[in-house]
Amino acid sequence: MAKRWGITALVIFGVYALVMYMYIFHSGSGDIPAVLKGTVADPKVFMTDREMYLSQEYSKIRNFLFFVITPFEWLIYLFILITGLSQLFERWLPLKNKWAIVQNAVYIFLLSVFLFIALFPIDYYRYHLSKHYGISTQAFSSWMRDNVIDFWITFGETVLIVTVLYWLINKRPKRWWLHAWLLMIPFTLFLMFIQPVVIDPLYNDFYPLTDKELETKILAVAEQANIPTEHVYEVNMAEKTNALNAYVTGIGRNARIVLWDTTLSRLSDNEILFIMAHEMGHYVEKHIYFGIAGYLLMMLVGLWLTAKLMPWVIKHFGRILKIKRLNAIHSLPLFLLLTSFLLFVSSPVSNYVSRYQETRADQYAIELVDDPEAAVSTFQALTKAGLNEVNPPLLVKWFRYGHPTMLERITRVADGKEIDAP
Repeated sequence: MAKRWGITALVIFGVYALVMYMYIFHSGSGDIPAVLKGTVADPKVFMTDREMYLSQEYSKIRNFLFFVITPFEWLIYLFILITGLSQLFERWLPLKNKWAIVQNAVYIFLLSVFLFIALFPIDYYRYHLSKHYGISTQAFSSWMRDNVIDFWITFGETVLIVTVLYWLINKRPKRWWLHAWLLMIPFTLFLMFIQPVVIDPLYNDFYPLTDKELETKILAVAEQANIPTEHVYEVNMAEKTNALNAYVTGIGRNARIVLWDTTLSRLSDNEILFIMAHEMGHYVEKHIYFGIAGYLLMMLVGLWLTAKLMPWVIKHFGRILKIKRLNAIHSLPLFLLLTSFLLFVSSPVSNYVSRYQETRADQYAIELVDDPEAAVSTFQALTKAGLNEVNPPLLVKWFRYGHPTMLERITRVADGKEIDAP
């Protein structure tokens, strides 16, 4: 029975991968509307033929990988369950019936190492792909260092969360999901608070802006927006990437706006001021807090659905999945599979909300700096630096894009403005 399940899952995955391959590589979607050809939104206007070719090729490969990697992870979780690996990991636990956190740590370490090894070839291919297309500049040793940091941070968080989660499942079998959600609220806020000052510096160096002339200009824009400027930082990303970026992170007194040094070195002052105004828009409209609220709401729904689905799956398929009971740690791969699936299918909703917030931040920046030429050239530079698609296929936009497409962003700025194509 387990073998038949495995073969069926592989066939379904293969058919799904083939359908996504045909959609992404051969559907012909994502072309520029005829009415916009030759305008500032047309990549042929601001990208070379080679950049156009690389952008289309690179984007298709990345999009395809995105749509197949997550279902591939589900296959791995299924493999761990139906082969009995999860039960085997549990049998290796020391101190039986004592020190739950130690037992959970051992189990999660074994599971994490297995997942790391199973997914490493894909992760390395994505790294190699980024290097090949000139996006990444990161040395392999640095990339591996970041992976090791990711592993241990995720491991520590998972041990804590899983220990509390399974304790609640044992103590509150009917309402564990609600208690888990209530505990996740302060935990999430704590992580958001320490992110900029504890976690982020493990990967990169952050420091106040070093260009004092530019800082003076930013101060003037920030004064217009009534934003505390001591929260503006730059980060050394040039040793890792050629892409450009800026973002808002943290909450409370640790909230900050971060500019990549690649952005600072490759864009004009007017373009940087537009990016700063965009990030100030997020700051002023409290998007990070709305984002946290939305995340917690989706987590509540996700935990409730998981609490309904897990007992049903175990009741009907527990023998095949080799899960004896819900409150045993060997059921964790099923929990991870279900939550991963729910996150994947809900991503169009979260991305839609994110795109709305990004649109609001764009509009705020346009009104604050009143420099449409700088806005358009900034979006064009971001497209070229990241080899991004200007107008991705619809499914790609729904599942991958937390920002409006560059076609939407550029045409929104250019609408009603007299902006000449370069």
